[in-house]
Amino acid sequence: MSLNQTNISNITNSSISVIELYWNLVAKADKKFSKIRDLPYYQRTRYDTYFYKVFKVYTQLWKFQQENRQKLVEAGLKRWEIGEIASRIGQLYFGQYMRTSEASYLSESYIFYEAILTREYFKEGLYQDINLASKQMRFLARFLTVCLVLNRREVVYQLVNQLKMLLDECKRTFQETDFKEWKLVIQEIVKFLKADTAFMNITPLRYSVVLDLQPNSLPHVDAPRKLKLRDALLCSYHPNEVKFSELTLDTFRMLQCLEWEPSGLFYQTNTDTSSGNGTNASQNGTPGSNRVNQDIMDPTLAPNPRKAVLYRPSVTHFLAVLGTVCEELAPDGILLIYLSASGSSAHTLSSPSRAVHSIGYSDNIVRGFQFHSINSESTFAYPTSSGCDNEDLHSGQSADCLHIGARGNGGMNCIYPCDLLPFTRRPLFLIIDSDSSKAFKAISGTEKGERVAMLLSPATSLPIPAIDSTRQPSGSSVTSFLTAPLQSFILLLGFTGSDIEMDMYNKAEKLLYSSLNQWGLSLAASDNLDPVWAQILSDLFLRRLLLRFVFCRAVLSLYVPSSSKIEFIPECVPCLPDVVSPTSATCQASVLQLADIIGARDKFIFSQETKLPED
Repeated sequence: MSLNQTNISNITNSSISVIELYWNLVAKADKKFSKIRDLPYYQRTRYDTYFYKVFKVYTQLWKFQQENRQKLVEAGLKRWEIGEIASRIGQLYFGQYMRTSEASYLSESYIFYEAILTREYFKEGLYQDINLASKQMRFLARFLTVCLVLNRREVVYQLVNQLKMLLDECKRTFQETDFKEWKLVIQEIVKFLKADTAFMNITPLRYSVVLDLQPNSLPHVDAPRKLKLRDALLCSYHPNEVKFSELTLDTFRMLQCLEWEPSGLFYQTNTDTSSGNGTNASQNGTPGSNRVNQDIMDPTLAPNPRKAVLYRPSVTHFLAVLGTVCEELAPDGILLIYLSASGSSAHTLSSPSRAVHSIGYSDNIVRGFQFHSINSESTFAYPTSSGCDNEDLHSGQSADCLHIGARGNGGMNCIYPCDLLPFTRRPLFLIIDSDSSKAFKAISGTEKGERVAMLLSPATSLPIPAIDSTRQPSGSSVTSFLTAPLQSFILLLGFTGSDIEMDMYNKAEKLLYSSLNQWGLSLAASDNLDPVWAQILSDLFLRRLLLRFVFCRAVLSLYVPSSSKIEFIPECVPCLPDVVSPTSATCQASVLQLADIIGARDKFIFSQETKLPED
């Protein structure tokens, strides 16, 4: 039966009962929901109309059950069935956020999930029905992801505790059921939270107009055109890396780094509640919707860049997504490609079973709708190489590529520099965080139309003294500097969050932001700034990434363990002006002052001319 919102009342008054009408709406909504689950997060414009239709039918269903709740309950409607509708709506909103990066969809998802939590829709009969218990656990896992991305850490810890207690009770009640997959889910989120510490989130990863440069304060840059970051493709894969579902720690940080912090309210809230209370999510049954919407929506800010987040894709799948995003890129847009993956020196997975384990049970549980695994059997078929003649672009050696999946299958999971060449017909901003990053320098000079801006990590990452691990559980080092520069600086020096007092941290933070802005002014005023960089300096997200790269390069170049060792130093292509080189007076002075605040001057090598400013 075809129904719409305008004729519900007429149909209800006819021979069709409220109950029949309700179940017809449920069937219609279920049918549309099952179709939308199979649609990818890319090819956004193709599916916009369909998504609005699905939202419409679920809004209609939700309103109808609210207006007829008593009759439906009398007829046998269960609370968990109401919760199921709310959960579907929450999933739809989160899916649309992942597709568009519009923050309002993320906040709406939070609102519906919080309503389920506070109103306990799945509580009745929870320990009598294994299916109902599974629904509750899946809901908690999905809500966890939303809260992680929304940075509601106090709710995250609350949900983790609830999930642990529910799993313990289910193991006692349903002893014949194997809950191994849920144990892995809990292990995954606990490991994630242990790596993504409170110290790493002491200031927002998102662009904050309270801390960062105001949009109306950008210096003039003499450039033939000004490009805007419209889209980003984020892909990360390392064996046994820290992740939750298909969101790795590296892509999690980059995703936030490419979004606006709502009017700086995160920073203000965390400052005001430094006693440990965290943010003020409502727990009174009305899910704090007004506060969430006020915080997350700011009409004065430009839209967030759209992002496609991929975990362990096939190469053909990766190239299909890349081709589609390039196709949809706005005329004044530039596409950021972020790749964090191992190259030649990473440890090979010991067995196929271990590779399967890394994306096994726990991924399948949360993946239900949260993060689509874009079908590798895509209708888009891009070749895995462009057939380029340059041997440097594709020599066939593992050192020349990135492994975005398990090894040992003849290079089917390898991305080579020449794989990106067909897409250089559009402006690209490339960030490679890998021990094989330098291989991508070969792209420069062989582009098919647009010169590529590249930030390339060192071939070797320095071990962080505060973290005893070969593969640092805190994520890739350059990614950490690009997303949380001051925290990464402090950890590099061997300190932890508990070693640094807030007054000291605030003083260092103020100095760092002042230095970054000064370097930005110097670049804008430089006569020999390459047009590749000049055209992106008017974009606040790309400008911030570039300036943080300058800071990272200066720190690693002056740091005693890595000084004068090229394998530890990141590079950019094309070169930046000498005014921001590690040997420049301005960069050395800034690093010296920061090291002095932290009490680590002796860990750096400065030129004799570099002195602390007189008070």
